[in-house]
Amino acid sequence: MGGFVKKKSTSAAAGHIGHIGLIGLGYWGKNLFRNLKDMGVLHSACDSDPALLAEWKKKEPGARFTRDPDALIRDPGVRAVMIAAPSTQHYPLAKKALLAGKDVYVEKPMTLTLAEGEELVALAARGKRILMVGHILQYHPAVVKLKELVASGELGKIDYIYSNRLNLGMLRAEENIWWSFAPHDVSVILSILGEEPTQIHAFGGDIIRKGVFDTTLVDLEFPGGVKAHIFVSWLHPFKEQKMVVVGSRGMAVFDDGTEGKLFLYPHKIEWRDGKIPYAHKAEYQVVPLEMREPLRLEIKHFLDCVAKRIKPKTDGEEGLRVTSVLVRAQDYLLRKGDGRRPEPPPAADPGGGSVHSTAVVDDRVRIGAGTRIWHFSHVLPDTVIGENCVLGQNVTAGPKVRIGNRVKIQNNVSVYEGVEIEDDVFCGPSVVFTNVINPRAFIERKSEFKKTLVGKGATLGANATIICGVTIGAYALVGAGAVVTRDVAPHALVAGVPARRIGWVCTCGATLDAAKGKAGKSKAKITCADCRLTYTLAQGRLI
Repeated sequence: MGGFVKKKSTSAAAGHIGHIGLIGLGYWGKNLFRNLKDMGVLHSACDSDPALLAEWKKKEPGARFTRDPDALIRDPGVRAVMIAAPSTQHYPLAKKALLAGKDVYVEKPMTLTLAEGEELVALAARGKRILMVGHILQYHPAVVKLKELVASGELGKIDYIYSNRLNLGMLRAEENIWWSFAPHDVSVILSILGEEPTQIHAFGGDIIRKGVFDTTLVDLEFPGGVKAHIFVSWLHPFKEQKMVVVGSRGMAVFDDGTEGKLFLYPHKIEWRDGKIPYAHKAEYQVVPLEMREPLRLEIKHFLDCVAKRIKPKTDGEEGLRVTSVLVRAQDYLLRKGDGRRPEPPPAADPGGGSVHSTAVVDDRVRIGAGTRIWHFSHVLPDTVIGENCVLGQNVTAGPKVRIGNRVKIQNNVSVYEGVEIEDDVFCGPSVVFTNVINPRAFIERKSEFKKTLVGKGATLGANATIICGVTIGAYALVGAGAVVTRDVAPHALVAGVPARRIGWVCTCGATLDAAKGKAGKSKAKITCADCRLTYTLAQGRLI
């Protein structure tokens, strides 16, 4: 890109951020490497291709390289991870980094499914980590100025936006052209309009390889009446990166292939006799800009967010909105969707949660914000459910049950009176709770209910049975089909009938294999191979 003003290398950023690990040294990774090195914040870089890595070691003999992304993520000297690997690796690498307590920058697309994106956002929120998506156009000085023109009313009411992102080559196997080229344009259009499309229609061609779209044209319709088109192709004779915003008082063109970058056309449509539209043309103006390299600005923003613990402009939530549009267009291309924005299955209730129309919620129930209750479930009186929980199909909760925040209860589970579930618990399908030791159909024993406590972060496997009166410790894991008849220690892994401890598990859920053989020692240190958290095993308990 022409017109960039390069700044001298500085170590100031390194002083306020610590060290950055880079995963991926290919087409885009090399640009990240150049900037990170120049800014003095690069700790080490990783690529799985041995030939490519050998070339980098020759070019950059003073830099640290590895082929093992897990080693880079676990390195205590790496405070934040930037991911520029193939898109199929974005989710697993970002997940590992977040679980390891690292801040994460991931190139577009954030993930290839909405569920994966939601999981990353939840992990970042739970661990209080920064999650930023590489939607670089949001940091381009011309796009920043374009958004200012729109916000100031310079263009009047926005009626139409279209974008072309075309080139020859960069053919990919792991993703089609829509996922490869369009995230930038989707991100900008959503941010300009401040709303998500109600209708999406997509058309494309898989010309070179069947099943991989080489060219797509996507039509977006927004609640405010604005329409937008995005045309992307890697079968085009020349490079074109252009976005046109049409308003009632003028038009703006962002053309990244020109020196000027941003142009204002004060054209207007006037009506003669109130019946005949007439195009009134005016001379275009080059909008003055202070041009700086967008990637450098984007990286600087990430460093600032990590250092100051502030929300990125293109955070995980913004990445989810973009991913939603990408998925809906993809579904239309594959004829899996009708283009309409999916309505939230449940209807919002006064407590801030959402309840499916087939579910029943009794009086005196409190449901936290973001909680979803699905088909044919029943919440009985005096039950309190925290925020951002999910109760699957045919779940019964209550009466007088307490469920914490971010709890997931899968299909066909009944949580009876006497059961308390703390934050971040996972209940697999068909888990069984009891509340009386010696039930008889013909004897009333409601006064004999025994309390069962499921501690924070614990996991109950499918078809597990929890006999009442026990406490399941924080982050314990109960195997599928186990029958729990006595207390389970925190972090314990139990299985069988009756359930017995067969190991220990980390907060991240990984089995702590290193604990084997150390049970007889009075005190031993154990480190999780996945996330590097360290525990002390003492007197038969993990601390």
